[in-house]
Amino acid sequence: MYLDFYQLKEAPFNVTPDPRFLYFSEHHREAFDLLRFGIEARKGFIVLTGEVGCGKTTLIRAVLASLPPNIRSALILNPLVTATQLLRAILRDLGLEADSRDRLHLVGQLNEHLLREASAGRNVVVFLDEAQNLAPDVLENIRLLSNLETDQHKLMQLVLIGQPELKARLRRPELRQLRQRILVRCELRPLTIEEVNHYLAFRLQVAGAANPWLFDEAAVRLVHKFTEGLPRLINAIADHSMLAGYVAQSPLITKAEVEKAIQDMGDWS
Repeated sequence: MYLDFYQLKEAPFNVTPDPRFLYFSEHHREAFDLLRFGIEARKGFIVLTGEVGCGKTTLIRAVLASLPPNIRSALILNPLVTATQLLRAILRDLGLEADSRDRLHLVGQLNEHLLREASAGRNVVVFLDEAQNLAPDVLENIRLLSNLETDQHKLMQLVLIGQPELKARLRRPELRQLRQRILVRCELRPLTIEEVNHYLAFRLQVAGAANPWLFDEAAVRLVHKFTEGLPRLINAIADHSMLAGYVAQSPLITKAEVEKAIQDMGDWS
């Protein structure tokens, strides 16, 4: 509704994980670089953590989009599975048939596939989202997958993505062997007020805004305070604020528009 008024080509604050709209804060850039390094250097286990709404999924989509052709990937989104179901999901996402219900057979099938990929000069990475919800026995079986290796390197890289609870789960004594194998760790943190300002402008610029600095200083401060720097909430409040700006026919988004957006959205605290 407000796109024409603000001369935008597309909606700037959708909550879908479009990597084109990924704003590289200091922590997002560091995490992106660490993920790429861990995957390409075949480090085996990699962990990415961050609060709900901090941009983990968008970051992972950006990493996936940036991987070179010799890296094959799988993305597992449902963590509420058994160890056997997880193996079958990995195989299917890698383009293989996985009809067996025998876990050892599935591990053998996966190992044969990984050896073929390695002999062809290809690397394989599996992303496991919402990993904080994986059962302890499933995490232990994931650890056993790291035994799939040659004398030179790991055959498969496993990226565990989760909320801060994942770090607490990995500290459990029974998971110490898995914890010791994690060689790359990265964490996303909320945006600072300065980063919120640039985040808003960046997404508006990607959406085609001639003047991406549509949110004035007071509006940015209120957005940061209300959202605590979490990108998902920033998108929601910014979208509602721009709708309020359109209704008021305001060329800039001020504190008044953000206050109206907060009122319309209700109390999220």
